[in-house]
Formats: sequence, structure tokens, C-alpha cells
Amino acid sequence: MTLNILEEATNLVAGKRQEKYGHPSKNWGQTAQLWSDILGVEVTPQQAVMCMMAVKLAREANEPSRDNRVDIAGYALVLDMICAASSAGS
Repeated sequence: MTLNILEEATNLVAGKRQEKYGHPSKNWGQTAQLWSDILGVEVTPQQAVMCMMAVKLAREANEPSRDNRVDIAGYALVLDMICAASSAGS
């Protein structure tokens, strides 16, 4: 049975990727800091994730693929996990 894109994205984000890179708030915090240093403006982890969603949306508009849609769903889950961690820490 083939997983739907939401199930596949959840398995990726909450499974192998989280085991490898830790909670998304940590990894995307590091990514946002690097982007901030490169761009010379503050970039939040949430903004970094949304930018990656935009990359996938542009790819989907150019050449639709299931991979793009799985990644968009995964980034939406990552964004939600980061927002939940931020509000829990507030």
C-alpha cells in the first residue's frame, strides 16, 4: 500500500530526519543563523522553513512531482513543530 503524502512526510520528518538531525527547532535554528550571517539580516527558523517551502512551490509550478508535494507537506509539519516548540518555551 502506498502512503499518502502526509503520511510519507510525517514518517520522514518525525522518523529518520529527526533521528539524524534532532528536533527541527535545533537544526532550523542553525540554518537560520547561517542564512542570517550570509544575508546580513535576521532570519528566523520559521522564515527559513517557509523559504524552503517557496522553493518547492516554485519547482511544483515548473514541473509537478509527488516529491515536491511530499516535501511541502514535510516543511509544513516542520514549521508546526518549530512553532509548537517556540510557544512551549515562551
